[in-house]
Amino acid sequence: MVRTFIRTCLVAATLAGPTAGAQTVPGVLRATYIAQNPVQAFVDPASGRVRGPAADITRALAQQLGVPWTISGARGAVGVIERVVRGEADIGFVAFDPLRAVDVDFSQAYSLSQNAYLVADASPLCCVAQVDAPDVRIGVRRGDAGEFFLTRTLKKATLVRDEGGSLEDAARQLRAGTLSAYAANRHRLTGFVAVTPGYRILEGNFYPVEQAIAVRKGNTALLGILNTFLDQARESGFIAASIRGAGLSGVDVAPAPVAHKN
Repeated sequence: MVRTFIRTCLVAATLAGPTAGAQTVPGVLRATYIAQNPVQAFVDPASGRVRGPAADITRALAQQLGVPWTISGARGAVGVIERVVRGEADIGFVAFDPLRAVDVDFSQAYSLSQNAYLVADASPLCCVAQVDAPDVRIGVRRGDAGEFFLTRTLKKATLVRDEGGSLEDAARQLRAGTLSAYAANRHRLTGFVAVTPGYRILEGNFYPVEQAIAVRKGNTALLGILNTFLDQARESGFIAASIRGAGLSGVDVAPAPVAHKN
């Protein structure tokens, strides 16, 4: 039934002519994701293949469309958005944020990636509620959804934005005391503390990031196909199975939206 709907959308888009709604997928479904964010996807060191929800969703969607597919990593969220805007990728896996929605259109969220804080073991901080306080310096990667959220919501703490997003660099600053806490997705932080003694993750999460799929502005045909596919993928357990298969922690299936963003 879903495949029939998608085929119908494609035919309707083709017949519509060169309008905004006529945009759709070409003969190859090209996907991109943030190369440094394993919550979306990662390259398996054993096989060299891209694994994770972004790869699983792209593969399954391409199968329903009856087209081949490719997926490749981009440098940061900016890189993903730029590839979609320039037409170098048909779909881009990136967290939804109102600032990014100025440049691209977003599907509904397919997962929620919890964001948390890393601190040194000796830190007096114990939970998320204590972080927004005077004299607290929070590090975060520039351009991350967490940075946008903290920029909007912090009242007392100082936000320190960095370009690289290296947890190793953040750890050195935490140890030196130039940072009080470092904000990142819980999956990355969990993997880091598992192999790096002297650090811990604060109790609680500060932001559930909506992982979604970006398309070029005005591509309503492809956006409708994506939202229908994600509805079915959620209901069938496909997304949950993909999260489990990738071994992700701090990542949940996003609830069904009240209304799609398109």
